[in-house]
Amino acid sequence: MANTKTAPLYQQIFEEIKSAIEAGEYAPKERIPSEPELAEKYGVSRITVRRAVEELCVEGYLIKQQGRGTFVSTPRINRRLLQYVAARSFTNVCRDNNMTPGAKVLNRLIVPVRSEEAKFFGLDENALLLYVQRIRTADDLPIFEENIFLPYEGYQELLTADLENVSMFDKITEVGGSRPTRTPQRTVEAVRATQEQAARLAISTGDPLLFLNACFADDEDKPVCIGRQYYVGSRYRFVL
Repeated sequence: MANTKTAPLYQQIFEEIKSAIEAGEYAPKERIPSEPELAEKYGVSRITVRRAVEELCVEGYLIKQQGRGTFVSTPRINRRLLQYVAARSFTNVCRDNNMTPGAKVLNRLIVPVRSEEAKFFGLDENALLLYVQRIRTADDLPIFEENIFLPYEGYQELLTADLENVSMFDKITEVGGSRPTRTPQRTVEAVRATQEQAARLAISTGDPLLFLNACFADDEDKPVCIGRQYYVGSRYRFVL
């Protein structure tokens, strides 16, 4: 145990496990001992261990996977989010971080356009949009829930196209001829994971997510798509 008599017991456990992770005693993706095992190892209660583990999850050092246990996180993916930097696909961001990108399709729907979407795309109120929902992964670890909206006319081919483990930006360019390169509108805010999102992203209900709402345009500033993405806060970091 760390010799920090003034620190609460859970904080001492937190520092012990954190130091072990940083020293490489626990490797990325390795399952750490269970709460009873840690309680016995450190001579403390399971409640104390549980609080330390929860704090380590919040800080991004550990990941709880329902029914499997608690695992050491992989290093956070960094995405540089500067005002004048061109939009980049998640596939390229993964490769920048030496990770293998993946994608699992959850839903493909034809949905009515909403007022803010109609304004961005320049569509009338009766227009339809194609909605594609996927889970994006890096080295098989879920990173974010991807929600993409495009005008149905011109992109209807994506309703049946193979969108597993491919770049959405590449597919959009292939089908529509325009590549998303700019983000004329975007906001980032902190939200909490719903029960459904938690199950899909292998986190706990209420865990922090970063919600990115972005409108994407091409090099000529013509609207291409809208992305509403929910990133796992402990696995993804926006660098300003």
